[in-house]
Parts: sequence; structure tokens; C-alpha cells
Amino acid sequence: MADPKQWHIGLVGYGEVGRILAEDLRKQGVTVSAYDLKLDAPTTAAALVAHARAHGVALAASHAELAARADFIVSAVTASQAVPVAQACVAGVRAGAFFLDFNSASPGAKQRAAALIDAAGGRYVEGAVMTSIPPYRIRVPLLLGGPSAAELAPLLNALGFDAQVSSDQLGVASATKMCRSVMIKGLEAMVIESFTAARHYGVEDAVIASLRETFPGIDWEKQAAYFFQRVIEHGRRRSEEVREVAETVREAGLAPWSAGGTAERQAWVADLADAGLFGARGTPEFARSPDWRTEADRILAQVNKD
Repeated sequence: MADPKQWHIGLVGYGEVGRILAEDLRKQGVTVSAYDLKLDAPTTAAALVAHARAHGVALAASHAELAARADFIVSAVTASQAVPVAQACVAGVRAGAFFLDFNSASPGAKQRAAALIDAAGGRYVEGAVMTSIPPYRIRVPLLLGGPSAAELAPLLNALGFDAQVSSDQLGVASATKMCRSVMIKGLEAMVIESFTAARHYGVEDAVIASLRETFPGIDWEKQAAYFFQRVIEHGRRRSEEVREVAETVREAGLAPWSAGGTAERQAWVADLADAGLFGARGTPEFARSPDWRTEADRILAQVNKD
């Protein structure tokens, strides 16, 4: 089908990324279906069903059912599920259908997922999202990789994506994203650790003043608030991604000391969030403090209690 706006697009994963893509595609009149494991649980299904109804998104009952409907599949799940999702879609994937793996997985994981989809007659393309999706939405910078990347890129861009081909070799785009994430996700974890400890000692203003002098291009107050918010809200997904980052480093023959520590810090904050330390998930107040100090004080109070 030459016109991608006539595609039936299947979204595997109906979390933050899936819902943003669904909204932006439906605004163009594109037919969209979605499936998420959370649809199988009554406690998590209601919000997804409501969103789907509001935006005209059809919900499938399984990965295979979704794949059987779709001319183009986007997998946007947690990093650890990239290969299992590909396996689950195999039974339904159409011959010649594109399968875009949006997940932050290691090059090795992407290659294993590609082998599954390609053997079933689909056309696997790896995607590497190069910055946070919410500010850019469908226009988030996206690197593509694999033998079918050059064919898919202009079709994606016709749908409003900002995609460019990184390589016709699988793993190059993912390696770019993963090596970048050593820095970006590591910086999130370091800021939370550094600023919370500084708050304990009452030296946060001096630390920020020193950082501002060393890195004058960064608004550390604003950046810290954003980092705290994103990790509190998405620390579980981020920790899984950084474990894939660690695997990428390991595949290069290096011990992933930095990435391993980052994954632990992200998961630790996620545990605190799941315990309700920052408010109730799903409410407007959750992880929305404009001042990182509020969240740091909550963390310190919990640590001192323990």
C-alpha cells in the first residue's frame, strides 16, 4: 500500500508513547489499533479503554490479533519485552508488513527480534528514539536501522515522523541510542543522588552554584526538577532500559559499572514511587512538584524513617 495514511497501524504497547502516537495518527485520520498487556487486568484496563474510545482507537485482544490487522506495527513496550513481543506477534504478522521496534533494547536484542519477524515474512526495522518523546510527540528524532529502513523512512515521514536512516545494518541505530543513554540516564541518576545528598547536608545552593560556573549552559534548577519528575514517573521503565544499556556495554566487552549503578538508582526511585511516597499514581499531583527540593525532602524523610 503506497499511501501510508491508508495503512492500518497496530500499536503494541499503549503506555505514554503508544497513546501519543495514537493521538497524532488519529488526528490525520489514520486507522489505529492497539494492544497492551495492561488491557488484561481490570485495575489497569479502564484508563486505556477510556483513552481508546476518546480517540477512536480499536483495541485488540492479543498480540497476534493486532498483528493480523496491521499493515505496519509499532512495538513500544518496556525494554525487556522487545524480543517477547516480536515472538508474540509472529503468529499474526502479515507478509511484507513493516515492524518498527521502538524499544530501547541492546543491539543483540534487536537482532534477535528481527530474526523472528523476518522469518515470519514481516519486514523488521529497528528504531532508536533519540530524546524524550513528550515534547516532540510524533516528531521525536528517530534513527532507523536494518535492510528495510530506507524504504520505511519516507513513509514514516509522510505520517509526520522525523525519521532518518542510520544504517542498513541492524544494531547501529540501537548502539547509538544505548551509548547515549549511558550519559543521559546516568546524569538523571547522578543528579538525584547528588542533589538529595546535598539537601541533607544543606549545601545544595553551593553545589548548584559550582555546577552553574562549570556548565553555564545548563539551568540546573530547572533540569533537576525535570530529572526528578521523569525518574519518579518513569523510573521502572528507565531502569529496564538501562539494564539493556548495560547489556550493550557488556556486548562491547566492557564491565557496565556506570550503567549498572544507574539502573539500581532508577529502580530504587521507582520502588519509592510505587509505595506512594510522591503521591498517588494517575493523579494530577503525582511527580509534578515544580521544585526538586520537595521530592528530595520526601526521599530523605523516608530514608531517615528506614
